Amino acid sequence: AAPPGPPVYVDLAYLPGSWSARTVDEEFFRRVRSLCYVVSGDDHLKEGVLRSLLDALLAGKHQWGTDIQVTFIHTFDSLVMHAWYQETHDRQQELGITVLGSNSTVAMQDETFPACKVEF
Repeated sequence: AAPPGPPVYVDLAYLPGSWSARTVDEEFFRRVRSLCYVVSGDDHLKEGVLRSLLDALLAGKHQWGTDIQVTFIHTFDSLVMHAWYQETHDRQQELGITVLGSNSTVAMQDETFPACKVEF
């Protein structure tokens, strides 16, 4: 268990991938309060823990007790993500969580790639 202490506030937090994604739980989201969380890495290990990570975001954000808006960005397409989004959409709105999808693209010169613009 983490030692008691005040939460840490940041503008942007990248959530760990692969096996480390299992360490992101409700306590993580209670303690690491970010305006924007990014989850990236389309791998089978993350897909297995994605639902628990997303549920932990809702549970942890519920404990904040403030009206801080949070943006959640996922950089890969996932059936788990789609199902969670549909099932918890009302709860996301109650908690001030905006989920940005992974379907935006930017075209530069001869290349097109996925992108998301985040401003603070």
